[in-house]
Amino acid sequence: MGQSQGSPRRGRTVRAAGTALAAAILLSGCSDSEDVPVLTWYINPDDGGQATLAQLCTEEAEGAYTIQTSLLPADAPSQREQLARRLAANDSSLDIMSLDPPFIPELAEPGFLAPVPEDVAERTTEDTLEGALAGAMWNDELVTVPFWANTQLLWYRESVVEEAGLDMDEPVTWDQVIETALEQDKLLGVQGIRAESMTVWLNALVESQGESILANPEAPAADLQTNLDTEPGSRAAEIIGMIGSEGLAGPGVASMDENQSMLLFQRDQGSFMVNWPFVWAATNAAAEEGAVESELVDDIGWAQYPRVDEDTASAPPLGGINLAVGADSENQELAFEAIECIVAPENQTEYFITNGNPPSSEAAYEDPALEDDFPMADAIREALENAAPRPQTPFYNEISTAIQQEFTPISGVNAEQTPTQTDAFIVEVLRGERLL
Repeated sequence: MGQSQGSPRRGRTVRAAGTALAAAILLSGCSDSEDVPVLTWYINPDDGGQATLAQLCTEEAEGAYTIQTSLLPADAPSQREQLARRLAANDSSLDIMSLDPPFIPELAEPGFLAPVPEDVAERTTEDTLEGALAGAMWNDELVTVPFWANTQLLWYRESVVEEAGLDMDEPVTWDQVIETALEQDKLLGVQGIRAESMTVWLNALVESQGESILANPEAPAADLQTNLDTEPGSRAAEIIGMIGSEGLAGPGVASMDENQSMLLFQRDQGSFMVNWPFVWAATNAAAEEGAVESELVDDIGWAQYPRVDEDTASAPPLGGINLAVGADSENQELAFEAIECIVAPENQTEYFITNGNPPSSEAAYEDPALEDDFPMADAIREALENAAPRPQTPFYNEISTAIQQEFTPISGVNAEQTPTQTDAFIVEVLRGERLL
């Protein structure tokens, strides 16, 4: 999913929310003139940053258009469902949409998205980080414009790695992470819940071995070939199963999502955690409020996502939001003009600072103001260069749901059986021979 959790500071959250309210009041009146086109931007929940950008770009348009925002449901599957239904019904109000990368092929394949003009594509992606750009494509074409991107880092407790003698300036493997937790009787922050985060984890493990879950993602459902019943699939299952069978994620792993794994990491038994950057701002806020010891923040470090094989660079998860225009929008040209304003590097930088969502533009990371709130910004930028999207296929929802069912609970994941069973399950579902 996009993973738009958290905000850098409580004060900024309040200011953003206040600005968003002001924007909503302003935009509810639409325009002083009925001749000014009104663009509707369907946004995912955040701390008010998208509404603020809508107001900013409305002002910069100087009467050419007005942008009003419409809030989508909180969870990504519900966002997908609402947008898909509206697009299939030829809803002309879908001028601009905030889309989660995994759902882009499903909406692009039937022609629900307006083509991105070549000049717009060139201007908006000239410095887009590789991972974010890959997630905006379908059939080797740019079908959405990257807005903000997201990825996971390996977070660690300085005290734990010091005792283990690990050099965190060098790549770290999953084997080292597991071994350290076992030796020091510590716990690992992973996402073991039956949810989208399980597919995120499995995909990163497979992609980190130079393989993909699907061999031919652009094929029709009946012809899709899966790659889990392979050595990379088996190795990924071995890592997940080891953490589950050894109890290295604690007794609550079956309900452990991104927030719960962060809370586990903050406790005395915390050691390593794979998670999105929101955890940094959230932990700082907890320390300021006294919910955790203030010394905890000084004990937290970050590094690139763990490697599966020592000699193969990791491929961290890719999240974020891309912007698309509905094929039935009556204001496509203006919508793309508005998108260019929204994704301008300086706007991406400000959105990162105020809402905690990392930019997809490399230039947006050059602002020194990022260092105060996000000292790991360079690590995020590096991770986004290497990040890999989840399987890009119109049938992603079926594939992800099947993975979630077969790979949970993680205590039951078996390297010899689970990948084979998952491959068979996916094929049967796509052929209509079995229900999810």
